[in-house]
Order: sequence, then structure tokens, then C-alpha cells
Amino acid sequence: MYIFASLTGHELFILTAMSYDRYVAICNPDRYVAICNPLRYLMIMNSRVCSLLAISCWFMGFIQVLPAIVIFSGFSCYTSNEINHFFCDMIPLIKIICDDTSVLDIVFLFQGMFVIVLPPFLFTSISYIFIISTIMRIPSNTGKRKAFFTCSSHLTVVILLYTTLVSQYLTPTSLGTLNAKKIISLFNTAAVPLLNPLIYSLKNKDVKIAVRRMLGFYKIIG
Repeated sequence: MYIFASLTGHELFILTAMSYDRYVAICNPDRYVAICNPLRYLMIMNSRVCSLLAISCWFMGFIQVLPAIVIFSGFSCYTSNEINHFFCDMIPLIKIICDDTSVLDIVFLFQGMFVIVLPPFLFTSISYIFIISTIMRIPSNTGKRKAFFTCSSHLTVVILLYTTLVSQYLTPTSLGTLNAKKIISLFNTAAVPLLNPLIYSLKNKDVKIAVRRMLGFYKIIG
């Protein structure tokens, strides 16, 4: 449970760092259509900064979940030794704890508001506000489409991940059935990771050509 929660937090922090990279990155290297600071990109996003961002994301990911894990380790009374879930997750574990778990609701709310959800979401949103405002100033429609297309993969993953995590963890335990949250958890742990390679690789021309060929093959077979 600790490893899963840590890696989930790490993914949120990595997506936040990626939004900053999108802010300073070149949208289209061929035409040098840029977002915000194109000429300073290599100076800003140098190897030292990238290393610090990566290390910080890993460190924050493994630290942020420790308070909840410590509280969980203090419980010893459970109504069952079976969890109604396909892995040991926090919400279904809370359901079988005999003691009062309201402190965990407070911890989850605090972490969501001040550590793992709201701060990364705000930083990502601020980055995209500047990105969109810059894109809208691009004179050509072709440049705007290419710039939006460059950011679309990251933005799609952000929306999918935040939607599932908020529905799964930041709603009170009294709201929603455990089976419904289990379905959301399945989507978060299985569907989103499966979609990520497809979402990020659709910008690749070779991948798009291969997808068109595959669809044409299935159309002929059908």
C-alpha cells in the first residue's frame, strides 16, 4: 500500500514538472513555434534542473504518504481478514477497521488540499494559463493547432488522472459505494497506464501511419 500510494503521488508531481517543461519548451522544433521562453529553454531546462526536478518528485512521492501509513499501522482491530478490493488500498482497508477512522479523513483532506492534489493541480493550471494565453497570440491558425497538439497529450493524462483520483480518494467515505470506487480504481490502475503510451505516441508520425494501416487492415478483414 505504501509503494502504490507513493508512486501515485510521484506521478502527480512528475506531471506537474512536465507542465513546467511544457511552459518553457519549444512546441514545434521544426518551425520553432514556441511556448513562452523558446530561446532560453536549454538554459532553463538544463541537466541540473531536470535532475533536481526528478529527485524532488521521487522524494515528495515517498514522503507524502508516511503520515497515513503510520496511522494505519496503529490499528489492530479489523472486522475481517479479507479486503473487498483487488489490491491493498486505503479506502477498502478503512472499511474493515473497527476503530474510529475519522482522523484518516482529516489526513486525506489535509494531504489533498496542501500536499498531493491541490498544489500540483494549481501549479499545472497556472502553467497552462500562461501556455494558452501565449498560444492565442500566435498569428497563424496552423501554429496554434500545432502548439495545442503538442500540449494535448500531457493535458489529457492530467485530466484523466486527477478525475479518477479525486473521485476515488477525496470524496468522503460515506459517499459512494465501495464497488463504485473499485471500478474507478481499476480504471486508474489499469486503463490509464494502458492509455498513456497511446496518448503520448499519437504525435509520432510513424505511429499514426501504423495505426492507419492497422485500421485499414481490420476494415479489409471485416
